[in-house]
Amino acid sequence: MKTTFQIDVVLFDRLDRHLFPGDGDEHGALILAGVVETAHERRFLAREIVLARDGLDFVSGKFGYRALPADFVARWSNYCVRENLCYFNVHCHGGRDSVGFSDVDLQSHQRGYPALVDIANGGPIGALVFADNAVAGEIWTREGTDELDSLAVIGLNRRRLYSEPPSIPGFCDEMYHRQSLMFGEIGQHYLANTKVGIIGLGGVGSLVNEYLVRLGVGEIVGVDFDRMERSNRSRVVGSGAADCCDWLRKSRYKWLRQVGERCAARKVSVAERVARAANPRVRFRGIVGDVTYLSDAQELRDVDFLFLCADSMQSRLVFNALVHQYLIPGAQIGSRVQVDKRSGALTNVFSVARLVLPFRGGGCLLCNELIPAAKLQDEALSPEERSRQRYVDDEEVASPSVITLNALGAAQATNDFLFHVLGLFDLSRAKSSYLMHYSRERIWRAAECRAEDSCLHCGTTAASVFARGDRASLPCKN
Repeated sequence: MKTTFQIDVVLFDRLDRHLFPGDGDEHGALILAGVVETAHERRFLAREIVLARDGLDFVSGKFGYRALPADFVARWSNYCVRENLCYFNVHCHGGRDSVGFSDVDLQSHQRGYPALVDIANGGPIGALVFADNAVAGEIWTREGTDELDSLAVIGLNRRRLYSEPPSIPGFCDEMYHRQSLMFGEIGQHYLANTKVGIIGLGGVGSLVNEYLVRLGVGEIVGVDFDRMERSNRSRVVGSGAADCCDWLRKSRYKWLRQVGERCAARKVSVAERVARAANPRVRFRGIVGDVTYLSDAQELRDVDFLFLCADSMQSRLVFNALVHQYLIPGAQIGSRVQVDKRSGALTNVFSVARLVLPFRGGGCLLCNELIPAAKLQDEALSPEERSRQRYVDDEEVASPSVITLNALGAAQATNDFLFHVLGLFDLSRAKSSYLMHYSRERIWRAAECRAEDSCLHCGTTAASVFARGDRASLPCKN
């Protein structure tokens, strides 16, 4: 099982400035982290950092050069127990691309960490040591110790740190030769080792699935509960007449129409077929389910990027929680055609690609009022209750949808994913704003993102789920 760490770029930059102020000396800090554990990976999620003040919290050690005083360790380890967080001791060494614990470091772990594991009710707890462009880590539990595989810094660009430069295979499949000319064999290696989640595999999600597979993404988890219908065929990539069971659904006999509805292909099945046709080696997992249910949402806790291609408010809420609670960068995609109800004339046509990154000001959908509480409440009502209360947004009335509009948002968001994963954004000019394309005017516009300290997803208060991982609840149905 891999052991990894994720930290957002705002916290990391603050930590980096403290550890490496330019004096060449050793400095210390703490990282207080949430955690997510799956069958394949234990991933720690940095929620808070505590900077150890030189001479007060980071002092001359009895056995080594510098150490954290016992009262400082006790105060913050007890805080972690109360907040259900994992305690990590942090310090720095010299060097750049390689780093490791000294013998003195490892001996101090042996002396102090068994007691910290007991205080933390079995852990995990641990230590990290940073060089300028490297990190090593040791994680302790009652079962034993593990080494850290890698640390990811999540910003507009994703940055990867290892204890020493990783060995990257020199061979690139000829199928990806032309694109590897842009970002190299190492970029193709990163894509092949990236796991992506897609919520919704209809018009937008089917395009994202196609793009990801042809880029060479190694693993895809797709979630959708729906079956194909004839009205989907113009927008769902790779679908055909047989998927919709048209000949049964058009029958004069009701029972045959019902058979046709039950036999129509699942959208996840169509997506898997498309994926395997493009790349037989792709690891595709299709989940017939609904992300608003806890068991389905939990399957996305360890992806490296998450696309929201469904547009219910409940799915937006769960997506936004996954992004911030598990430090998973993501993108919400959609399009809308607005029509005057009286004349039928087009009033507005736009596509959106909203990059949502797990740090302050990174595009939280709650902070930017894109998950209205009133609409969440509406969706919680039964169809009968909606009818009695006369809600005007009748879900039975189909909204206009066109594949080209879907493609604008899907292509932009997937390109944002590509540049994020491979660290290709020009940080001197690129911003993590929402992008909206107004088709009638032929223009793209950027929308700046707000952030609220009191936000329950990305905020700084104790009530926030930010980076708590499995140690907080997702806003799902059981």
